[in-house]
Amino acid sequence: MTVIAFSEARRRVPVALGACLLSFTAFWVAQRAAHVSMIDLMVYRAEGATVRAGGDLYALRTTAAHLPSTYPPFAALLFIPLTLLDVTSMRTLATAGNLVLLLVFVGLSMRLVGHTRVEHVLWATAAAVWCEPVWTTVRYGQVNLLLAVLVLWDLSRRPAERPDRWAGVGVGLAAAVKLTPALFAVFLLVSGLAAHLAGRDGGPWLRHARGAAAVFAGATLLAAAVLPYDSWRFWTGMVFRTGRVGQAEETANQALRGVLARLLHTPDPGALWAAAAALTAVLGLAVAVTAELRGRRAWAVAVCAVTALLISPVSWSHHWVWCVPVVLLLWTRGHRTVAAGTLLVFCSYALWWVPHGHGRPELHQNAVALTLSALYTVTGVLFLALARTSLPRPGPGQAVTNE
Repeated sequence: MTVIAFSEARRRVPVALGACLLSFTAFWVAQRAAHVSMIDLMVYRAEGATVRAGGDLYALRTTAAHLPSTYPPFAALLFIPLTLLDVTSMRTLATAGNLVLLLVFVGLSMRLVGHTRVEHVLWATAAAVWCEPVWTTVRYGQVNLLLAVLVLWDLSRRPAERPDRWAGVGVGLAAAVKLTPALFAVFLLVSGLAAHLAGRDGGPWLRHARGAAAVFAGATLLAAAVLPYDSWRFWTGMVFRTGRVGQAEETANQALRGVLARLLHTPDPGALWAAAAALTAVLGLAVAVTAELRGRRAWAVAVCAVTALLISPVSWSHHWVWCVPVVLLLWTRGHRTVAAGTLLVFCSYALWWVPHGHGRPELHQNAVALTLSALYTVTGVLFLALARTSLPRPGPGQAVTNE
C-alpha cells in the first residue's frame, strides 16, 4: 500500500507542475497582450540611476505620469542593479522573478498553515497568479511579493519559542525597503511584553523583535552613510508626506483612509481616519498577539498583515497579495465558504468596475460604486472579526507553539 501511495504521489506532482506552468504561460501571454507598462519598475530603475549619478532622489519625477520616489533611501540602493539591464531584459526578468516569488510565497504560506505537500503548493500557485493583487503586482513590476516572502520566511521558519540568529532579518529588511512591514516587529515586541505580563517567558519574541530592529537600523544607517542628503530629506520630511504616494480617494487605495475619503467625498478624511486607524491598530494587534500567545502563529501573522494594510495611509490593491495566505488559512481551518467568498473578492477585479482616473470621479461615487471600491477593506475588517472569534480559549498551562 505504501508503494502504491508513493507511486500516486509521484504522478500527482507532475500533473500539478504541468497545470502551474500552463497557468503561468497563459498569465504571461495575457500580460503581454494587455501591454502592461511595469511603470513602478521603471520608477525603481530611475531611482537606481539617480543614485548612480549622484542626483537628488526625492526631486525625481519620472515616466509619463511624473511619479516621484517614495521609498526609503535603502530601497534605492537595491535598485541600482536594474540600471545595468536594458528595459526589455529588465521587464522579462522582473516578470519571471515575480512568478518565482509567487511560488515561494505560496509555499511559505502553506508551510505557515501546516500543509506542505508539493502538489498542493503547485495547484494553489496556479490559481493565485490570477487574483487581482498578484496580476497588478506583476503588471506594475512591484516589490510586494519580495517583501511578503521576506516576512513569511522570517515568521514561518521556526516555532516562536526557538528563534535563531537569523530571526528578524526578513522583517527588518522588508521594513527598510518599505515601512509598512515594520508592524510585524511591533507585533513581536508586544507579544514579548504581553508574555512577560502574563508571567511567561517573553524573551524569544523580544529577541526576534530586537533582531528585526537591528537589521532595519543597520540597513537605514548604511543608506545614510551612502546617501546622507537623501536620508536626511526622507526621514525629516518625505516620510510624513503621504500625498506624494497618490490621492487618498483613488479607487486603488484599499486602506481605511481610501474608503473614508470616498465615503465622505473628501480628499482628506483627517481626524476621523486617524481615529479609525488607531482603533484598528490597537484591536488588530490585540487579536494578533492573543493568537500568537495561544500558539496560533498562522492566525497571528495573517491578522498582523491585514491590520498593516488597513491602517496604512495608502494600501494600493496590489499590496493585498497577503490575500493568498489569508485564503489558505481560512480554507485549511474549516472556514471554506468564507475562504471561497474571500477568493472571489480578490479575483473579481470589482474595484476597477467603478469610474476612476482623470477628473477624480471617486469623490462622487454612488452607493454601488462605494461598495465595490471598498471590497478589500471590508473583507479585511471582517477577517479580523472572524479571527477574533476563531481563537480557542486559553487552557491551564497551554504551550506556546508554532501552529
